Amino acid sequence: MKYKYILFYKPYHVMCQFTDNTPHNRETLKNYINIPNIYSVGRLDFDSEGLLLLTDNNRVKHRLCEPSFAHPRTYWSQVENIPSIQALRQLETGVVIQGKKTKKATAKLLMNEPQLPPRNPPIRYRKEIPTAWIELQLTEGRNRQVRKMTASVGHPTLRLVRVKIGINPSIELSLTGLAPGQWRELTDIEQKSLEKLC
Repeated sequence: MKYKYILFYKPYHVMCQFTDNTPHNRETLKNYINIPNIYSVGRLDFDSEGLLLLTDNNRVKHRLCEPSFAHPRTYWSQVENIPSIQALRQLETGVVIQGKKTKKATAKLLMNEPQLPPRNPPIRYRKEIPTAWIELQLTEGRNRQVRKMTASVGHPTLRLVRVKIGINPSIELSLTGLAPGQWRELTDIEQKSLEKLC
């Protein structure tokens, strides 16, 4: 059986599912992807953007979503104010969210603003509060984790973009070549690397 694998650049304010069962009539994946029987591997919040993998291969979905396998995911988070080295080290060693400490992560301050398409609508800028971008790599996916982590060290997240999903040490899926709302099929090499995980 040949499985389907899709990489999608989820725009801001798009639901990470194919139907909206609320009266709000929000945009869903169905507004962008017309492929039956595929589902997202993990989720991105309504107000987050970035890389989403969709497939009809349940074994791959389980392997990437199961916390014990700890596959890495990389995020760019635009935060209020400029984080100190101490704040970054806190993010790396773990912070307590709802009574449970987060797993070790990597966190670094990006020296330049990443080259991303403008968000629509843009974040609300305040002249008296500077912003900075942090790159965070996590191996767990708790609910709204990045936002809760940065808030816990005094730097609320204003914009959040997932940019990479690690498969193995040599293969990462990334946003490269995609604009918000665009998708592509995985290459043969990417597919084979994913299926080797199972």
